[in-house]
Amino acid sequence: MSAENATLIAWAAFVISWIAAASWSDPPAKQAGLGGEWPYRATMILGGTLMFGVTKNFFHETRFSFAPGVEWALFGIAIAGMLFAWWARIYLGRLWSSNVTKKADHHVVDTGPYALVRHPIYTGLISSVFATALQAGVLTALAGAFLLALGIYMKARLEERFLREQLGADAYDSYRKRVPMLVPFGPR
Repeated sequence: MSAENATLIAWAAFVISWIAAASWSDPPAKQAGLGGEWPYRATMILGGTLMFGVTKNFFHETRFSFAPGVEWALFGIAIAGMLFAWWARIYLGRLWSSNVTKKADHHVVDTGPYALVRHPIYTGLISSVFATALQAGVLTALAGAFLLALGIYMKARLEERFLREQLGADAYDSYRKRVPMLVPFGPR
């Protein structure tokens, strides 16, 4: 089996398990609403389509490739990103939601993976997406990865505004000053 096929199988397992785990989540007490969410969703759909939905031959692109050792290293990075996202999801527990929401008894979570970055699920996903795009070896996949990362960043910014409003500016601003947004040890 090639590293690229192993990565695609890992993505399928990740997506299926992620969807199945949605039942762990508490119902929302308040939501940001679709009006605020459509820009990042549209960006992510376009990015995902370019990355996963368009075949390599669709644009007749020249494929670039890496040595097998590098391809397997990219597989390892993709898996590490998925595991980091799962760690954050499990750690967040019933507060997790696919939408931008506030749950009953919602609070700032600032321990575990949330002590490393404010959005560890997104950090893991971005890492996995770029490793997968490089492994695919076409510019369309890289463009899709950039759009997915942009959509994730847009969602993170929306979440931050929403949670600051819902959980209190003092609590959320204190967290923002201590913990970087997406890159461990990076800018806050």
